[in-house]
Amino acid sequence: MTELKPARILAIETSCDETACAILENGRALLSSVVASQMEIHARYGGVFPEVASRQHVLSIMPVVQQALAQAHLTLNDIDAIAVTQGPGLAGSLIVGVNMAKGMALALDKPLVGVNHLEGHIYSSWVYEAGDKVPPEPQFPLMALLVSGGHTELNLMTDHLSYQRLGSTLDDAAGEAFDKVARLLELPYPGGPSIQQEAEEGNPERFNFPRAWLDGTWNFSFSGVKTSVLYEVNDLKKRSSNIPVQDLAASFQKAVVDVLFKKTMNAAREFGAKEILVAGGVSANRALRKAFKAQTEFPVHIPPLSLCTDNAAMIGAAGYFRYALGYVSEMDLDVLPAWPLS
Repeated sequence: MTELKPARILAIETSCDETACAILENGRALLSSVVASQMEIHARYGGVFPEVASRQHVLSIMPVVQQALAQAHLTLNDIDAIAVTQGPGLAGSLIVGVNMAKGMALALDKPLVGVNHLEGHIYSSWVYEAGDKVPPEPQFPLMALLVSGGHTELNLMTDHLSYQRLGSTLDDAAGEAFDKVARLLELPYPGGPSIQQEAEEGNPERFNFPRAWLDGTWNFSFSGVKTSVLYEVNDLKKRSSNIPVQDLAASFQKAVVDVLFKKTMNAAREFGAKEILVAGGVSANRALRKAFKAQTEFPVHIPPLSLCTDNAAMIGAAGYFRYALGYVSEMDLDVLPAWPLS
């Protein structure tokens, strides 16, 4: 592969309800990362309120960028390029970040790099804290499980920025199913952490919820297991006011993790992957992380918890490889690019 030129990237992420900025060197060394979360604001609605999110981004974007520069002890003149989440995401939220990045790139005469949010999640596994011991770089070909609130899919990566989508969810994404089941169990938003917390004290074998294997494909489906939980809860309520929330959460979580783990392992074997990469918000789930780390067949890359949920460090990592390989955007950068990008 062509030797990549060194570069310092300032990255901006505003795809949903986090306003984030990070600065990276050479796509891996994280010099600073600042995230302004809106979770408490949106918790009262039981989910993200798009108009509120975009207004909060407007208020937070400038202080977040300034703080990231201060943490890295750098000025804008020390930056080689600006990377920004281009999509997918909430249109109003994306526009705030994209316009900020465009303005900075124009004012500084710096290259602008648009990054797909999903690609950013994948590249979170390349990032490490500057000053720490440098971890091994993921090796191609990689089997990448991308698992988040809006997406669950398997992508085969044969090189940087080269993706072959093997399968994706036919209905609910895994993270979406976690949120919906959490509401069924009357657990607080966001659903993923709430389900995980309850599941740790529950019996995962008490309820045998279905697994949609979809044999012959690499696709996923989590609508059935969600509906099965609904029917079980309704039936339990008819018989008792004491609902075994912990056992329900544990059994549901196990059903989802089983499918994610086994299908990824089978795909890695089928397509001759050297390593496995797990990324996206649901990669923070302890049961999922434990399943992949317990197996010894493949080296597995899972980002630290701070990089599993939305952040700008992952956008900076993907942005560096796009910049270094010549994928610089025009100033009329639009939102919502297609995925995969290859």
